[in-house]
Amino acid sequence: MTERGGATHSKMEVKTSLLDNMIGVGDMVLLEPLNENSFIENLRKRFDHNEIYTYIGSVVISMNPYRSLPIFTPEKVEEYRNRNFYELSPHIYALADEAYRSLRDQDKDQCILITGESGAGKTEASKLVMSYVAAVCGKGQEVNKVKEQLLQSNPVLEAFGNAKTVRNDNSSRFGKYMDIEFDFKGDPLGGVISNYLLEKSRVCKQPRGERNFHIFYQLLSGASNDTLTKLKLDRDFSKYNYLSLDSATVNGLDDAASFRTVWNAMQIVGFMEDEVQSVLELVAAVLKLGNIEFKPESRVNGFDESRVKDKNDLKEMCELLGIEQSVLERAFSYRTVEAKMEKVSTTLNVAQAYYARDALAKNLYSRLFSWLVTRINESIKAQAKTRHKVMGVLDIYGFEIFEDGDNSFEQFIINYCNEKLQQIFIELTLREEQEEYIREGIEWTNIEYFNNAIICDLIENNQNGILAMLDEECLRPGTVTDDTFLDKLNTICAEHQHFESRLSKNSKFLTDHSLPHSCFRIQHYAGKVLYRVEGFVDKNNDLLYRDLSQAMYKATHSLMKQLFPEGNPAKVNLKRPPTAGFQFKASVGGLMRNLQTKNPNYIRCIKPNDKKAAHIFTESLVCHQVRYLGLMENVRVRRAGYAFRQSYESSLERYKMLCKQTWPHWRGAARDGVEVLLTDCSVPAEEFAYGRSKIFIRNPRTLFTLEERRRACLEDLATLIQKIYRGWRCRTQFLLLKKSQVVVAAWYRRYAQQKKYQKIKSATLVMQSFIRGWKARKILRQLKYEKRCKEAVTTIAAYWHGTQARMELRRLKTEARNKRAVSVIWAYWQGTKARRELRRLKKEARENHAVSVIWAGWQGTKARRELRRLKEVARRKHAVAVIWAYWQGLQVRREYRKFFRANAGKKIYNFTIQRIMQKYFLGLKTTMPSMSPIDNTWPARPYMFLEGAHSELRRIFHFWRCKKYQGQFTEEKKAVYEEKLEASEIFKDKKALYPSSVSQPFKGDYLEIQKNPKYQKLNSAVEDKVLLADVVNKINRANGKGAPRLFLLTKNNFVLADQKTGQVKASVPLPDLTSVSVSTQSDGFFALKLKEGSASAAKGDFLLSSEHLIELITKLHRTGATAADRDQINIDISDEFLVQFNQDKVCVKFIQGGPKNGNSAACKRKNNRLLEVSVPSSP
Repeated sequence: MTERGGATHSKMEVKTSLLDNMIGVGDMVLLEPLNENSFIENLRKRFDHNEIYTYIGSVVISMNPYRSLPIFTPEKVEEYRNRNFYELSPHIYALADEAYRSLRDQDKDQCILITGESGAGKTEASKLVMSYVAAVCGKGQEVNKVKEQLLQSNPVLEAFGNAKTVRNDNSSRFGKYMDIEFDFKGDPLGGVISNYLLEKSRVCKQPRGERNFHIFYQLLSGASNDTLTKLKLDRDFSKYNYLSLDSATVNGLDDAASFRTVWNAMQIVGFMEDEVQSVLELVAAVLKLGNIEFKPESRVNGFDESRVKDKNDLKEMCELLGIEQSVLERAFSYRTVEAKMEKVSTTLNVAQAYYARDALAKNLYSRLFSWLVTRINESIKAQAKTRHKVMGVLDIYGFEIFEDGDNSFEQFIINYCNEKLQQIFIELTLREEQEEYIREGIEWTNIEYFNNAIICDLIENNQNGILAMLDEECLRPGTVTDDTFLDKLNTICAEHQHFESRLSKNSKFLTDHSLPHSCFRIQHYAGKVLYRVEGFVDKNNDLLYRDLSQAMYKATHSLMKQLFPEGNPAKVNLKRPPTAGFQFKASVGGLMRNLQTKNPNYIRCIKPNDKKAAHIFTESLVCHQVRYLGLMENVRVRRAGYAFRQSYESSLERYKMLCKQTWPHWRGAARDGVEVLLTDCSVPAEEFAYGRSKIFIRNPRTLFTLEERRRACLEDLATLIQKIYRGWRCRTQFLLLKKSQVVVAAWYRRYAQQKKYQKIKSATLVMQSFIRGWKARKILRQLKYEKRCKEAVTTIAAYWHGTQARMELRRLKTEARNKRAVSVIWAYWQGTKARRELRRLKKEARENHAVSVIWAGWQGTKARRELRRLKEVARRKHAVAVIWAYWQGLQVRREYRKFFRANAGKKIYNFTIQRIMQKYFLGLKTTMPSMSPIDNTWPARPYMFLEGAHSELRRIFHFWRCKKYQGQFTEEKKAVYEEKLEASEIFKDKKALYPSSVSQPFKGDYLEIQKNPKYQKLNSAVEDKVLLADVVNKINRANGKGAPRLFLLTKNNFVLADQKTGQVKASVPLPDLTSVSVSTQSDGFFALKLKEGSASAAKGDFLLSSEHLIELITKLHRTGATAADRDQINIDISDEFLVQFNQDKVCVKFIQGGPKNGNSAACKRKNNRLLEVSVPSSP
C-alpha cells in the first residue's frame, strides 16, 4: 500500500495504526492467502463487526449497512482531520481528507469516483464526502453560505431525480457529477453540477413495485391545501394515471416532511418564490397530462382521428401553463410535417395521440430537471474569475441487470457508462502504480488483466458500434422497427466474441432457449446481460412533434419559452435533433476527458443483500459484485511486485524499537536507519527493495512478522516505561514535598518577623500618642486661663456700664411722669366744666319742648278722629269701587311682577353673556398664537357653550394667517411649496424617510452647475434647463457597492455623468422611463425602470442611491405629470422589487438590521438573483 500524506502522529501511533487491533484485514493488499473465498470471508468478518469500510491500497470498499451507525459524528470528523490515510482504521472520511489535503496543499485537482450497483449506497457516500469537506474547510459568513448551498442542492436534485425501485428506496435515476471549486486557502467558492441521462420514461410508466419520481408524492403529501388548490390537485394518488399505487407509500420515507425539506433547500440555494411556484406548476401539469385520455372519431376518408374524452384535465393543464386549450387539443389530433417549402398535416390516431402525450410529459419533466440543474449552477457557481482548485464528485447509476431479462435501452446506456468507468479505473490504477514504481526507481513488471476496451468499442465504435448502428437505423428512410435494428446487429456484430443473438450467423445459439428471438446479449465485464430490443428505436429517437413544441412555446408560463426554444416559429429548424444515444455518448466522452485531468480517488460500493435489511450478508450476491467490480484484479495489480510500501521516515518511526542502534533515536538519514533495522532483523534481501523515498516489502508475511516482533517489543517497552515513570513520579513527589517544606518555613519566618515588627510599631505609636496628649492638655489649660481673665474684665465693665444706664433711665422716667400729671389734671377739669354746661342746656330744651309736644299731641288726636270719620264715610260710600279698584290694582301688580321677573332674568342673562364674551375676546387678544401656518396651538375654550364659536374662530384665524402668509410668497417659493405638497401626496405614511425631509428645503441644484467651472463642459452638453443636479451612487450588481455619479434632470431627459471627469455615461429620455421603485424604509435607494425594447434599456435598469431621494423622485414625477405628450411616471413603494440587469432580473430586498458600516444602509449581493439592502432600525 502507498503511504500518502504527511508524517505520522507518533503520539497516537500505538493506538490508532491500521495494523493494530484489526478485525480481519483492513487493507486487502495485505490479505494472505489471496483468493476469492478469503476475500469474501474478510468482508463478511468486518461486516459482522460493523466495519463497513475496507481498503484496497487507496481504494475504499463500502458495504451498505442498511442502518445508522455511530461512525459519522462530528467527533469522527475531527478524529480523521489532517491524519495520515493509513493511520486510522479504514473510513470514507480518510479518503475525503486525503483528497482535500492533496487539493489544498499540493494544488492537485481531485475527483472522487463512486460506483456500484443500485442500492449499494452511492448517494449516501457522496453526501458523506461533501459533508466532511464542508466540515473541515474554512469558516466565515460567505464560506458557510457557499457550503450550505452546495449541501442543500442534494435534497432538490434527489426529489426530482430519485425514485423508489425494487432495489433501493432512494435510487438515483440520473447521473450526477459535481465540480466543487476552492480558492488557494481551501475554502469553497462554488460548484458546477452536470447531469447525465435522466430516466424520463419513469414519468409515464413504472415497473411493478416501483414509484415515480419522489417530487410527485412529496407535492401531494406535503403541500398545503391552498397550494394544492392553486395547482388544481388532489391528495389522492389514485386520481393520477402516472402514479403507481402498489408502492405509493414507502416505509421509512415521510413524503410530507421531505417536501418541506425540499422547499427550504430551494430557498437556501437561491430560488425565488415565483420560480418555486413555476416549478410546482409544471409538476402539476405533468400529473394532469397523464390523465388526458383519447377516443377515436371516424372521418369521411375512413381514417380514425383522436379526440380528447374528458376536457376537464386538459382545461386545467392549459390554465396552469397559460396555453389556449384549442391549440393544445389540435396538437394532440394533428401532426404537421415540413420538408423544405412544403407542409403536410396528418391526423393522429389514438395510439399516436397517447405516444404524443407521453412524449410531451417526458420532455416537459426532463427539460424541467435540466433547467433546475442550470438554475442551481447559477446560484452556486464561483463568482471570482481566478483559477480555482477543483474537486469532482461522481455519483452515477450502478451496473443494472434485471434477472427476468427486462433490460431495455436505459439499462444498455447505464451499463455502457459503467464499462467506460471500469476502463478508466483500470487505466488510472495501473498508471498510478507504474508511475510510483518509476518515481521510486523500482523495476516495473507488466501485469495481466482483463481490458474491457473491446466491449466499449463494440458499443461506441463510430462505424460498427451498436450506438452508431442504432442512430443509422433511426435516420434511415423507410420502415424502421426494432426488428430491423436487431437484423442489422445480427449482420454486423454476429462474429464479435462479446455479442450473442439467436438469429446471428453463428448457429450455436439456435438451440439456446434462454435467448429469445427479440433479444441480444452482451458479455460485459460484470457478466452477461440480456437486452430486449423492444423500444430501442423509439427511446433513441426521443421525438417530440413540432406541433407540441410550438404549442408549448406559445404558453404564457414563465419557463415554457426557455424549455421549448425549438418551438419558436421565427427559428424553425428542419434539421433532425440528435438522438438520445448520441447525446449520452458525447456526455460520457466529455466526462471521461474531465476525469483523466484529475487525480482519482475511488469508492466501490457493495450491497450485502437484496432485502435492504441489516445484519444479512448474502455471499453469492457479494461475490457477483466483487467480480464485476474487478476488485480481485485491483488487489493483484496492487500486489504485483510489492504488497506494502511506506516512506522511510514513517517506517523507521514505527519499527525503530526492533533494533538497539535505531532506538530510541536515529541521528542519521532515515534510509540508512531502515537499512540498519532490516539487517539487524535478518529480513531476506529478496523480500524488500529500496526506493528513492520508500521501502517496498514484497510479501505480506514479512510485514506481519515485523508487526509481531514490534508488538512483543512494545510490551517490554511498556514495562520499562512504567518502571521509569513510577521512579520519576516518586522522585518528583519527594522533591515537591522538600520544596514545599522550604517554602512553608520561609513563609513562617517571614510571618513571625512581621508579627514582632507590628507589635513594636504598635507600642511606639501608643507612647507617642500619650506624650502628645499630655503636651496638648497642658497648652489647653494655659489658653483657657488666659481666656477666662480677658472675659472677667469684659464682664465687670459691662455690669458697670449697665448700672449707669439704668440710673439715667430712672431719672428721665421721673421727669416725664411729673410733666404728664399736670396735663392730665387740666384735661380732667376742662371736661368736668363742659359736662356741667351740657346738662344745663339739655334741661332748658326739655322744658321748652313740653308745651309744643302737648299741643301737637292734641291736634293730632283731633285730626286722627276726623280722619277715621272720613275714612268710614268713604268706605261706606265707595266700598264696591274701592274693592274693585283694589282688585284691579292687585291684578295689575301681579302681571307687573310677573313681567318684571321674566324680563329681569333675560336681561341679567344677556348681561352675563355679554360680559363673558367680552372677557373671552379680550383674553383671545392676549393669548393669540403666532402667525406661522404650521403652529397648531390655540387657547383652550373657557365655557362649553363657546365650542362652535371657538372652532369657527380658530378656522377663520387659520385661513386669515394662511392668506397673509401666502401673500408673502414669490413665484419661486410657491413652486417649492407645490413640490413639497406633491411629495407629501406621494410619500406621506408610505416612506419612513419622508418626515425627516419635510424641514429641508428643495434646493434643486446642489452642484451649482452654472457657477462651478468644473462642470462647464457638462453644462454645455445639456440643452435644457437643469431642474436638479446632485451626486448619486450607482449600485454595482456584482458586489452591491456604489460608484459616485452626477445626476442631472431636465424637462426632457435625465443624465448620468462621471463625477471626476464630467463625461456623460448615460442620457435617458423621460418617455423611456416607465416607473420608479423605492422601499418603505429610511434608506435612499431607488430603481429607475426603463421601457422594454427602448434604446436606453439595452443595459437594463438603473439602481441608485441618493441623500435627496424625496426631492429627486418628486421632481421626476412632477416633470412627467406636466408633460402632455407622455404618460405619468409610476412610483412603486415596496420592500421587494425586481430590477432588470442586462438579460437577468435581480430581486432587491430591504431588511431591518444593524449594518457594519454605521447608521447608513448597506447593499450586499446574496446570490446572482438577489441583492439585499440592510437598513438600520429606527431609534
